[in-house]
Amino acid sequence: MAEILLTIFFISVLLLFLGSGIWVALSMIGVSAIGMMLFTSRPVGDAMATTIWGTSSSWTLTALPLFVWMGEILFRTRLSENLFKGLSPWMQKLPGGLIHVNVVGCALFAAISGSSAATVATVGKMSIPELRKRNYPEKILLGSLAGSGTLGLLIPPSIILIIYGVAVQESIAKLFIAGILPGIMIALIFMSYVIFWSLINKKQMPKIIEEYSIFEKIKRSKQLLPVIFLISAVIGSIYTGIATATEAASLGVVGALILSYFQKSLTLETFKTSLLGATKTSCMIAFILAGSTFLSLAMGFTGLPRNLAMWIQNMDLSPYVLIFVLMIFYIILGMFLDGISAVVLTMAIIEPMIRQAGFDMIWFGIFLVIVVEMAQITPPVGFNLFVLQGMANKDMGYIARSAFPLFLLMVLAVILVVVFPEIALWLPEQMIKNIN
Repeated sequence: MAEILLTIFFISVLLLFLGSGIWVALSMIGVSAIGMMLFTSRPVGDAMATTIWGTSSSWTLTALPLFVWMGEILFRTRLSENLFKGLSPWMQKLPGGLIHVNVVGCALFAAISGSSAATVATVGKMSIPELRKRNYPEKILLGSLAGSGTLGLLIPPSIILIIYGVAVQESIAKLFIAGILPGIMIALIFMSYVIFWSLINKKQMPKIIEEYSIFEKIKRSKQLLPVIFLISAVIGSIYTGIATATEAASLGVVGALILSYFQKSLTLETFKTSLLGATKTSCMIAFILAGSTFLSLAMGFTGLPRNLAMWIQNMDLSPYVLIFVLMIFYIILGMFLDGISAVVLTMAIIEPMIRQAGFDMIWFGIFLVIVVEMAQITPPVGFNLFVLQGMANKDMGYIARSAFPLFLLMVLAVILVVVFPEIALWLPEQMIKNIN
């Protein structure tokens, strides 16, 4: 009973701070300080300074700003235009036509961005005007873009996987590799849905006007080569054990600068803007992560995580029931918080439960990110919905309804990953064998 009351206290004070408009990081630091002063004898200032400094100076965290900067640089190139031109000749003959460009384009950009919002914005910048010009139905156009944009959280280099890895002290490289197969699986599920939808709604789909010979297709595909090469260099260097996640991020930044230089989009102004954008985003995430670590410490001193884990254990929940409860919990939480905040706010309590239940933390990271992806397209705080609302000039409700079928498909993806954990764990196991 005591752990339940303590949990209610922490959550109530945290919600009070968040509801009053205080920053997420400051809210976590505030509730941690109050909890330590009331329930422990440890000096708060000393613990806060040590914890925040220790988190901020973590070498593992250095991959974060580098991957964010890589995405910022590429966001300012002609990448979205090249993606559309390179993919459209191959996609237009498939049932669903150029809608598949949304899915494949998002999957490709996700592999060099790490951000869901940046993925939606970059691909949507080109695909929305082009697909509207060809009279594709708005519902499938915006729904596929909103859903596919969530792949930016899962396909490496994923910012949220870096944060999760730091929070639970797991290998970033293994988490990155674990995200590849589930990411491809979800992209294929989305493409299957587009095919199914287009076959049912044939009358709404436009007729194919442009025809390309095989030589023209190959010629236009050359525009994809720099992107594919950059993805292969970053992910391949991690998979083969040649580079750590941080070293691969450095390689990605250099590759992004070279790519933007040859596309003639690298100017002093874009360089400064990308650097400033990456600095702002990285500082915000690092601040939230520092607050989360301090919250974990405060809860650790109160004994709350251990007691909660024992309480869960005494409830005798089966692993599948626990995972189902957590899925519902994170979907609800994601309706009000962004993905990063949802993960760092809860890890202090959730991690002991998961370890106690015997789950692999690499597998749970992939499960968690897919569930958080679902929250990106749920109102009222679905980040992808906000991005598309501004780009498509449609109300939030319309975009949310358009994306709902893809939300259900992500539920299917979660079920597949739970029933077949090898989907997430097979590649990391192969990576270990390659390194050894």
